[in-house]
Amino acid sequence: MIIRKYEPQDCKELADLFYNTVHTINARDYTKEQLNVWATGKVDLNKWNRSFQEHYSIVAVVENTVIGFGDIDETGYLDHLYVHVNYQGEGVATAICNKLEQTVQGKVVTHASVTARPFFQKRGYKVIKEQQVERQGIFLTNFVMEKQIS
Repeated sequence: MIIRKYEPQDCKELADLFYNTVHTINARDYTKEQLNVWATGKVDLNKWNRSFQEHYSIVAVVENTVIGFGDIDETGYLDHLYVHVNYQGEGVATAICNKLEQTVQGKVVTHASVTARPFFQKRGYKVIKEQQVERQGIFLTNFVMEKQIS
């Protein structure tokens, strides 16, 4: 596995990975209706590309295939952290998260899904609050979590 900086030509592959991961891995914690509003399959690639370019964004690659990605902004907000369904439990998210956290002084904040919460808790993140996020009239539970980085 190689971890490298995001490149604009990665964007479509990241959008596909995001959709497939949400609709398979997160299906154990969310309803089909919730998954459909979370990952619609209609990502604005220009907007995503701009966001990834504005943040510190990295991808994990095996044999020219993106198997995971993550990004963090200058305030320490960890926005995305997704791993390909076939590479779950193999340390990909840990490797990406390690790199993202190294870019921050102070604290990292993320909005973790029900599915991702245990991963972040094992890394020392604390739940600040549970929240309901509304998308197209459908509510999804997630958790504002933070970790102090020294």
